[in-house]
Amino acid sequence: MKKSPKVIITSATTGAMHMPFMSPHLPITPDQIVADSVAAAEAGAAIVHLHARDPETGCPVTTPEVYGLYLSRIKQQSDVIINITTGQPAIRRKADGGFDVKTDWKDVLDERLAAPKQFAPEITSFNMGPMNAANWIMGGRVDINKLSDWEKLFVHATKDLTMQNTWASMERIAKELGQERGVVFEYECFDIGHLYALKMLWDLGHVKPPFFIQSVFGFLGGIGSDPKHVLHFRQTADDLFGDNYYWSVLAAGKEQIRLTTQAALLGGNVRVGLEDSLWYGRGQLAKSSAEQVGRIRRIIEELGLEVATPDEARRILGTKGKDQVNF
Repeated sequence: MKKSPKVIITSATTGAMHMPFMSPHLPITPDQIVADSVAAAEAGAAIVHLHARDPETGCPVTTPEVYGLYLSRIKQQSDVIINITTGQPAIRRKADGGFDVKTDWKDVLDERLAAPKQFAPEITSFNMGPMNAANWIMGGRVDINKLSDWEKLFVHATKDLTMQNTWASMERIAKELGQERGVVFEYECFDIGHLYALKMLWDLGHVKPPFFIQSVFGFLGGIGSDPKHVLHFRQTADDLFGDNYYWSVLAAGKEQIRLTTQAALLGGNVRVGLEDSLWYGRGQLAKSSAEQVGRIRRIIEELGLEVATPDEARRILGTKGKDQVNF
C-alpha cells in the first residue's frame, strides 16, 4: 500500500444502522449533525462521513433537501473534507407520514445517488458489493413495543433484506460520480471478496488508482473484528493493488479503538465515530464523535505518528478541493 505521510482520521457522524433508542447522543437533527461534525474536525478529523436523518423521526433518509440543511453549514464552520454516503436505506417515509421498505435496487439506487450527484462532494463512500446486514439482531435486545414505528419496521424488515450493490449499480456510481463529477471514493469493503470486486472494476476500467480502501470489521453480517482479519485484509490488498492504494480501518462497537490502533501501527489510516460505535469505553456511551476522534488522535500521537490536516489529506488522496463542490 501507499503509506500516508500522516494518519488520516475520518469521523463517521451518524450512519444508517444505529437507531435513536440505542443512545441519546446519536445525532439526528441538522443542528446535532453539524455540531458533531464540526467538533470532530476540531478534535483532529480530516474527513467527516455523513448520512442524513429525518429531523423529526431520526429515520435514515437520502433526500437532497435534508442534506442541504447541514452541508454548507459544516463547510462554513470547518475546513474538513465532507464525505457523503451512497449507501442504501432500508426504510423510507411515505407521503402519508407512515413508513415502508424499498427493495427494488434500481429505484433505491436513484434515491441513493440523488444527493451525491447534486452536491458533488470531494469524497463519497462506495460499497463494494452486497452484504446481509443483521441489523435486526440489535432490535432483539430491547422491548420492541417501546420503539418508534420506523424502528419496529427496521428491526423486522432487515431480516429479509440484503444490502444491494450489483455490478450495474457499481458501474453507475463509478461513472456518474467519479468520472463525471470528479469524486474520490472511499471503497468500503465488508469482506475479503469486496477487495476482489474492486480489482475487477479496476481491470474493467471503471475506476482508477490510487484507491482509498476502507476495511470494515465487526458489522453484523460482515467480517468479524479479529486482529488476524486485519492482517489478512492488508495482505490481500497488497497482493491485489501493490502500492496503488491507501488503507483505512474501521471497527464496530467495542473493537473500534483496538483495531484502528492496529491499522495505524501497520501504516494505515483510521475511522471512528458514532456511526461505527456508540461507545467510549466499557459501559460508557460516547457523548460525541469528537470524543472518539480525540481518543484515537492521542493514541496515534503517543505512538510517534502525526495526524493529517484536511488540506494534507486532500493532497494525499487527490481530492478536487472544497471549492469544487456544489454546496
